[in-house]
Amino acid sequence: KKRGASKKKEGVPFLKIFAADASTSATLQGRARQSFPHFNNAHKYTTMQSIAQVQNVQKINAVSTGKVANEKSMMVWRPHGNKMFETFSFLPPLSDADLTKQVQYLLNNGWTPCLEFEDPAHAYTDGHGWSGLDSSVNANYYDNRYWVMWKLPMYGCNNADEVIQEVKACVKAFPNCYVRCAGFDNIKQVQCAGFLCYRPKLDPMQGGARAVADRQV
Repeated sequence: KKRGASKKKEGVPFLKIFAADASTSATLQGRARQSFPHFNNAHKYTTMQSIAQVQNVQKINAVSTGKVANEKSMMVWRPHGNKMFETFSFLPPLSDADLTKQVQYLLNNGWTPCLEFEDPAHAYTDGHGWSGLDSSVNANYYDNRYWVMWKLPMYGCNNADEVIQEVKACVKAFPNCYVRCAGFDNIKQVQCAGFLCYRPKLDPMQGGARAVADRQV
């Protein structure tokens, strides 16, 4: 009997089995809808629509400054006829009042003012020249490091106006030379400060100063 029953079961038509499976699937879906009312075709469409929106996200540049105007604000430093010596040389030319304040700072620190001058061909230091001396960073040696001294260091000077008068006298005697003021500490025996007092009124390509607006393009 068991064999007969088995054979009888095997003989069930395929369409009936498929129909039973379809019926079972429909029953399960119906129960799911009853238990989860939000689970319906509208939910499927909403999900697909959300995926489509994610795929169409607006493209964003990988690198951005946030302002297109920044591209136009970039400038290039002129590499020729644009020589600088120290911090103050990057500023517009100092007035007599500005120079007086700087000299007074030297005097307040007890340093001795000393004026130096040099022509454009020898004033700028950009190498170690022909000497062959040690040019490592520890050597602190550069050709043309020392300029020609204007008179003697102003020992015992306590009036900034006296230094400014000497600067003007040096410029009058050597109008095509740079003039700078150095401050020496007579105790430590070292130079503690230095700044450019005057640039020659020459073409920038010949050693003169460029106007601040013309230093970059």
